[in-house]
Amino acid sequence: MKLSHLAETLIGSEIVKLGGEIREKIRKGEKIYNFTVGDFDPTIFPIPKELEDGIIDAYRKHFTNYPAAEGNLDLRESIGVFLKDREGLAYGVDEILVSSGGRPLIYSLFRTLIDEGDKVIYAVPSWNNNHYTHLNGGVHVVIEATAENNFMPTADALRPHVKEATLICLCSPQNPTGTTISRKDLSAICELVLEENARRGAGEKKLFVLYDQMYWQLTYGSIEHYNPVSLYPAMREYTVFVDAISKAFAATGVRVGWSFGPAEIIGKMKAIMTHIGSWAPMAEQKATAVYLLQQENIDAYLKTFRGAVSARLQQIYEGFVELKKEGFNVDVLAPEAAIYLTIKIDLKGKKTKDGSVIKDQADVTSYLLNEAGLAIVPFSAFGASKTSPWYRLSVGTCKLEDIPEMIRKLRDAMSKLA
Repeated sequence: MKLSHLAETLIGSEIVKLGGEIREKIRKGEKIYNFTVGDFDPTIFPIPKELEDGIIDAYRKHFTNYPAAEGNLDLRESIGVFLKDREGLAYGVDEILVSSGGRPLIYSLFRTLIDEGDKVIYAVPSWNNNHYTHLNGGVHVVIEATAENNFMPTADALRPHVKEATLICLCSPQNPTGTTISRKDLSAICELVLEENARRGAGEKKLFVLYDQMYWQLTYGSIEHYNPVSLYPAMREYTVFVDAISKAFAATGVRVGWSFGPAEIIGKMKAIMTHIGSWAPMAEQKATAVYLLQQENIDAYLKTFRGAVSARLQQIYEGFVELKKEGFNVDVLAPEAAIYLTIKIDLKGKKTKDGSVIKDQADVTSYLLNEAGLAIVPFSAFGASKTSPWYRLSVGTCKLEDIPEMIRKLRDAMSKLA
C-alpha cells in the first residue's frame, strides 16, 4: 500500500517498542524493574489532593463542554499569576496558550515557525526533537552532547550552525538526562541568539528558541533553574516556553499544559490548534485554574514530592558509584533534577556463559532486561549514537524497597560475564 512520504518515513517510538517487550515479560510473571517510562505510578506518586478534589468537583458542576480554543480565561489568568510568583515572569493572557499537555504545543510551534527546509538545531540525547523536525520537513542540525558537559549543549557547539537556522530546541531540566543547563552556558546561548538576530535583515525570519521547562520545579540540592528571558529580557521576543502540570504535580494523565511567548506566535499556534482540537479538558482546566493559586498547598506538595523522587535518585546513584568502585564498567552522573538518572553500562565485547559475545548496545540492553530484569532506555532512543553506552533511568514508578535488590541483580548479571 502506497502511503504518504511522511507516513512511510516516520520512525515509531523506541520507548513504546521496548515497553511492549516489558509488558510481555510481566504478563509471563517475570519480575521486571521498569525504569523506562517518564511517567508516575499513582499509588506511589498521586496528584495533589486539592487538584484531584477540584477535578471531581468540576465534573459534578457539569464542566463538560468545549473549553475556549486558547484555554479558559480563568486558567490563563492563573498561569500568569503563577509565572509571576514563581519565576518573576510577566505574561498577559494573550501571550499564554493552553493545551492537552506539552506535545500539541511543541508541534504547533514547529508548524508556526518551520517551513520545509528550515534548519532546526537540537542537541542529542533529547526528547522527540528529531521526530518533530521530521514531521515538519525541517533540516536536522544535530549536536551530540557529552558527559563532560552533563549532556547539555553549549554556545560554542551551536555557533557554527546558527546562520540561517530558524529554531534552537532547549530543554532544562532535560529529558532524558535529568541534568540542567548552567547560568553561564544559557547566558552564552542567549547572547549568541541575540547577536544572530541583530545580524539578520528586516525581511529575514528570526532565530527562535523553544524552551521546554517541563521539569523546572523538580530540582534538587543547590541546583537552580534558569530561563532565557529572566537572564536576558531581550530574549522575550524570541523565546517560546512549554510547561505543564504533568511532571511537577505527577499529573501526566490530567493533560493540562501551557505555552507562553510573543503574542503573535502564540496567536498563530492557537489558530493551528483550533484545527487539531488538542484542548485540555474543561473540568481539568477549571480545577487547575484554582489549584495554581494555592501557593501553600503547592509548596507543601512539592516539598514531599521532591523529597521522595530525590531519595530514589540518590540511592540508585550511590549504588552505581559503589558498582564503579568494585570495578564494573559503569558510570553515573549526580542527580540534578527531574525524575531521571543518567547511567553508563558498557558491556560491549563481554562474553556470556554460553560463549556468545555482546556485540553492541542493543545486546547490552537486551542482556540487562533478560538477566537482571532491569529495563532502561538507551540514549540512542533519544537521537544519540547507537554506540552510546549511556542510558536514561526513570524513577517515576520506583519503589524504594526495590532499589537494593535491583542493584544486586545488576551486579550478579555483570559478574556472570567474561
